[in-house]
Amino acid sequence: MTASPERIRVLIADDQPLVRRGLALILTPDPALDVVAEADDGQRAVELAHQHRPHVVVMDIRMPVLDGVQATERLARELPACRVLALSTFDMDEYVVAALRAGACGFLPKDVSPEELLAAVRTVRTGEAAVAPRLLTRLISAYVTAPRRPQPPSLAPGVGELTPREVEVWHLLATGLDNAEIASAMGISASTVKNHITSVFAKLDVRDRAQAVIAAYESGLVEVGSANSVG
Repeated sequence: MTASPERIRVLIADDQPLVRRGLALILTPDPALDVVAEADDGQRAVELAHQHRPHVVVMDIRMPVLDGVQATERLARELPACRVLALSTFDMDEYVVAALRAGACGFLPKDVSPEELLAAVRTVRTGEAAVAPRLLTRLISAYVTAPRRPQPPSLAPGVGELTPREVEVWHLLATGLDNAEIASAMGISASTVKNHITSVFAKLDVRDRAQAVIAAYESGLVEVGSANSVG
């Protein structure tokens, strides 16, 4: 008899009781998920994560005591197997990108549908990034207009190791295309695109699409206002 797959343990972190309850009502009925704890601030989220070892933490960005970005950074360092799915509103772009840089595997706006939230939790559990590409591009564009720049573009690691084909794939990824759209634009198979992306991630030392897009903006490969251009 085949053993049933392990349920995905989820921790919900949000300082608003009504939001926590709403998220729990969406997640709990799914037989593949198990909401193991709820936290009302980032510090408590980290403590409960150590206690319950969730697979996924659904993390609000703005919380008291320890905000979602700081909590994400701690979880990425202390419990690397724990995946963070950040939640935000559209007027908090910089915070969301900061969360991705801190180690979040993805983010969603708080007005997503229940189906999108459930799908994102499953995606994050596998280690993939649960990010809407075009939303990500808009958020990164807003972020790079801020006065802070983490590092000069010339210091972006691994860029010089990319082949011209990999740079093209990276550019298309960063402008918001998914794998199928990249394959169509370049006239190659989706499996070839996936292989190129895997190589790009390795050479840039990034974990997922979210960090790859951030690196594209920081390296100057994609500039603000060019999100919808290709080539």
